Amino acid sequence: MLMEQATEVRKQWSAVCDSVIHEKPKFIKRTRDKMWFSSLDTMADILDGYHFTAEKYVEDDGSITLSLNEIDLVENGKEEAVTRLALGKSILEYATDYYREYERYSHSPNRKGHIPYVFKALIMDDPQQIGDCIICQNGKN
Repeated sequence: MLMEQATEVRKQWSAVCDSVIHEKPKFIKRTRDKMWFSSLDTMADILDGYHFTAEKYVEDDGSITLSLNEIDLVENGKEEAVTRLALGKSILEYATDYYREYERYSHSPNRKGHIPYVFKALIMDDPQQIGDCIICQNGKN
């Protein structure tokens, strides 16, 4: 692999940052540690294949419940737009908590698969945008 040594990266930090932003990501090696350094735009492109999907339920009172498939989150609201926004907020809140406790969450077998969705939400950083991008499928009540 095309690994750059951390010592050289450190010596040319500003030039490396410019290169990562304007040219391409870098692979960096420090002793036995290997890292990936990229722009958020590149990371967003990588995560573009990951989608938030939810089961949509119309309740007896006419309210809408959305149950996220990728992460165990559920929201209910009077109409779909309100529920999508609430679920977008819940996803971003969960992603923020996950990132703050990354060492613990990322090593938990039932949460490890959440990593791409966490980073997707953190990069989007907008509950409305997150809610709007949820792909809903009709669930069975």
